[in-house]
Amino acid sequence: MDDGSLSRYSSGISGLDALLGGGYISERMYLVLGRPGTGKTILGMSFLETGLRNGENVLYIHGEESREEILVNAARVGIDLADADFLDLGPDSEFFSEDRTYELVDPRDIADDRFVEDIRERIEALDPNRVLLDPISQLEALEPSKHQYRKRIISFMRFLRERGTTVVATETMEPGQHSEIESLSDGVVELERGDTGRRVAVPKHRGVETPNGTHGLEIRGEGIEVFPALVPPSDAREFDPRPLSSGVENFDTLLGGGLERGTVTILSGPTGIGKSTTAAEFLTTAADDGTNGVVYLFEENETTFTHRAASLDIPVAECRERGDLAVSVVEPLEKSPEEFAQMVRADLDEYDAEFVVIDGISGYKQALHGNTADTTQKLHALTRYLKNVNVSVMLLDEISSVTGFAKPTSENITYLADNVVFMNYIERNGQIERVVGVLKKRVGDFENTLREFEISGDGIEVGEPLSDLRGILEGVPEVVENAD
Repeated sequence: MDDGSLSRYSSGISGLDALLGGGYISERMYLVLGRPGTGKTILGMSFLETGLRNGENVLYIHGEESREEILVNAARVGIDLADADFLDLGPDSEFFSEDRTYELVDPRDIADDRFVEDIRERIEALDPNRVLLDPISQLEALEPSKHQYRKRIISFMRFLRERGTTVVATETMEPGQHSEIESLSDGVVELERGDTGRRVAVPKHRGVETPNGTHGLEIRGEGIEVFPALVPPSDAREFDPRPLSSGVENFDTLLGGGLERGTVTILSGPTGIGKSTTAAEFLTTAADDGTNGVVYLFEENETTFTHRAASLDIPVAECRERGDLAVSVVEPLEKSPEEFAQMVRADLDEYDAEFVVIDGISGYKQALHGNTADTTQKLHALTRYLKNVNVSVMLLDEISSVTGFAKPTSENITYLADNVVFMNYIERNGQIERVVGVLKKRVGDFENTLREFEISGDGIEVGEPLSDLRGILEGVPEVVENAD
């Protein structure tokens, strides 16, 4: 295994370097696989541009696009390869008119190994630190058989190692297919693009331990970005006995004094019940007590959230002005779960935050790339990470039933939470009323009752226990005679 003494070259992408255990190991060959449009060439370009910035010699061996086309395409994603050396193995424009063939190389030219000799001479003259071979299948076209192709690759790799050159090669590959030279490569990077967005994996890196599974990848105007899945640190935190208060006395009484710090709370209820308002009360109370917070809005905009809080005398704007509270709107389908997790991690440092609210779970699943099972798993990893660094978490979850209590959460996600606080509507005397209760608290005690819950111009109000009613969870309560 890698003991850290091996010399490495950065890929130019910090997230990919993390997946590779620090970057590409020098004097090795790496194979980048994926369907067309997954980002193979951009990943290779980033590798070369980083070398140029470090004052290294780099060589781009290509055959499907001209040098001019490559430079234009690179510039579109913010990559400058103007100072790179290029070796074009493709046919010129006269090739088409001469023999009307679409083959990359005329078989008559293979016998004299002209292209192989071009590669050897250029590498010997330039002595590059980094080489991008895009795509490596160009070399396969030069050989009469797959056996000869493998021999050529082995010889090519030995030739480059002797010169201290590190190579990144790309190859177009459909899902489920395997490259002829995967076994010969020192490392393999796989790129995907589908309904779950862009993904990247490092299934092989000889002598280096790499994280399992796929990870987030985005291609934007500034280039390619990789977001490794968040790995929760070991839970070595010290217990903080100070509870997070709601700022409402009866609510805190219901919660057994408040919510324990460093725990995950799911606040569930139907639409309009007051989940976001309750979260705002918790956030601003915590901010007044010296605990900074961040709220991530998936289902409404910043203006609406702030205006509603102000109309209910909840000082969100004041807390933001002091720097005690940050509000972040997450736009739909712009981020992978991994990118969002890395965003949260960075915000913890930037805002010195110890309280995170995600509003809400359904918006998180719809806004981020990935299927439901995958995003739930990623949310679980994020909440575990936050707990293990002693950050309190509140997840807002919308349930479909307007009255009654069919299930406490939308998709049986109670396992994510240490605490489950539920709200619902009831009908009493022809009036729609709200109730709140605590279903679960993993740490600490709580009141085993239901209380009336209201939203007024002064924020939220929680009444006395509804001990004179029964059938509340069915949505239509009845008065209990002789309740005493």
